[in-house]
Amino acid sequence: MIVAENLGKTYRSGGRPLPVLEGVDLAVDAEGIVAIVGPSGTGKTTLLGLLAGLDRPTTGRVLLAGEDIFALGEDDRAVFRARNVGFVFQTFHLLPTLTALENVLVPFELLGRDRPGDAGRRALELLDRVGLADRATHYPAQLSGGERQRVALARAFANRPRILFADEPTGNLDARTGERIVGLMEELNREARTTLVLVTHDRSLADRAHRVLELGTGGIVADSAGLSAAPAVG
Repeated sequence: MIVAENLGKTYRSGGRPLPVLEGVDLAVDAEGIVAIVGPSGTGKTTLLGLLAGLDRPTTGRVLLAGEDIFALGEDDRAVFRARNVGFVFQTFHLLPTLTALENVLVPFELLGRDRPGDAGRRALELLDRVGLADRATHYPAQLSGGERQRVALARAFANRPRILFADEPTGNLDARTGERIVGLMEELNREARTTLVLVTHDRSLADRAHRVLELGTGGIVADSAGLSAAPAVG
C-alpha cells in the first residue's frame, strides 16, 4: 500500500545542507496501523509529509497504492491525494469561516463527484458518527479542542480514503479527550479498512499500533516488524 525507496530530505540552513532523512526504505501493508515515534528533530513530521506527498523528497520515491506520486505533476498529485488520502493534524486545520458541516463537505467540493444531497447526507452521517450532529452549524471558534478534532476526523474520512495520515492527533488534547479521539479513529479506520500512519509522542498511543517505527538521526533506527527495507519495486 505504501512503499518508500531510498527516501531522503535535505534542507538548507545558513547556506549549508542540513540532511534530515537519508536512505529510508519502507513498506507498509494495507489496512495496518503504523506509528512513527522518536525524539524531537528526527524528522517524524518530515517523513509523514513525504509519504503523504505533501513535500517533495530530495532523493528517492514514494508509491501509494502503486502510484509513484512524485512522478505526477502538482495538480495530478493533489487530485490523487483528494481521492485516496485523508489527513488529521495536531492543530485541526479547520477553516474558521465554515461551519462544522461545511468543513466536512470540503473534500466533496474538491472532488466534485457527489451530488449535493448525497454529500450533505454523508457529511451529516459522519458528524453523527463522531457525536457532533448537534454541532453541525457551529463554527470552529464555538467548539472545544476535542470537538474540533472530531470534526477534523469526520472530514478526514469524508472521501473514504485508502490511506489516513495523522500528525500528533492527540497532541493538543487532554488525556481523556485524546483517548476518545483515538477510539473513534480506530473504529472509523477499522470500518473503512483504511491504512493509518501516525506520528505521535504518546507511547500509549503508539502501543496500540500494529507496527512502530522509531526514528533517530537520519532515519529509521528500530522497526517492531523487524523490517527496515522495502522490497524492490519494478
